[in-house]
Amino acid sequence: MKTSDFDYELPDELIAHYPIDARSSSRLLVRLNEIEHRTFRDITNYFDEGDLLINNNTSVIPARIYGKKESGGSVELMLERELDNNKALVQIRSGNPPINGTKMFFDQYEAKCIGRKDNFFIVEFAQSPSDIFNDIGHVPLPPYIKRNDEEIDKERYATVYENKDFQNSVAAPTAGLHFDNELLQKINNIGVETISINLSVGAGTFQPVKTENIKDHKIHKEFVEVSDEIVNKVKKAKKKGNKIFAVGTTTLRALETAFMEEKGYKDFTDLFIYPGFEFKAVDMLITNFHLPKSSLLMLVSAFIGFENTKKIYDVAVREKYRFLSYGDAMLLKKNEA
Repeated sequence: MKTSDFDYELPDELIAHYPIDARSSSRLLVRLNEIEHRTFRDITNYFDEGDLLINNNTSVIPARIYGKKESGGSVELMLERELDNNKALVQIRSGNPPINGTKMFFDQYEAKCIGRKDNFFIVEFAQSPSDIFNDIGHVPLPPYIKRNDEEIDKERYATVYENKDFQNSVAAPTAGLHFDNELLQKINNIGVETISINLSVGAGTFQPVKTENIKDHKIHKEFVEVSDEIVNKVKKAKKKGNKIFAVGTTTLRALETAFMEEKGYKDFTDLFIYPGFEFKAVDMLITNFHLPKSSLLMLVSAFIGFENTKKIYDVAVREKYRFLSYGDAMLLKKNEA
């Protein structure tokens, strides 16, 4: 298939630049057999006792810092991931891309550009990059949110179940932003077990697919941790006929990575899911609306079918759903083969 097959017209006014007042009051487009229009808190109607709700409990590091190059020009660093020996893989925005040896200054901290890797730069700090970013960093809002980060983002660009021990993502697992503690309790009261896995979301998640043939696209790598215990719980639930709900594409990608070998997984994954992929773990996907020509839109098309995806997005645009990270959600049932 071609990347152009996954294009659609996204009006600027449908991109959500701020979160809705109450997390669970966002809209929910449901596609089981037919399309339904609901409110997110209505998602409780689609669970049964014994189902599993699996989320990504990663926490977002304040991954954007602003400073000056030694020439005096402004520079912005967006952390992708920390490397060994006080080095980091970053995106850099400046008037002119830095060359090797360029020094940059961020408040009292200094960094030096020492190399390139694919679309990223490698920079070296005098101390731990995570300490620096936690000290002076800003909430790394996605590039399509056209404003500076604000105080509200510290709370709302994070899930209520985030684990600060896993502060290793530079983008939020945004499907989880719709859950509040009251809603999670109602779901648990049905007899649904909530389970957390971890996938470190990288800035590469926002990179568009640029190859003409989608199979030629090289997807970004992200670190995944799914235990043997969770894999066995999923197997047991599926054997009983219960449903596996994945909160977001990151959770789905982590689970399907583990189930390619049907055991726990703790390593980087570059699993690229597009139409033709055979799903082994996830039955139901909770997700937001994604960018045109994105790998995430291709994943959704693999899950529910290409024509179904086109129809849903046509409906969502017509019905003026809010799109992308701070936008509304979908509940999707896997297409039966």
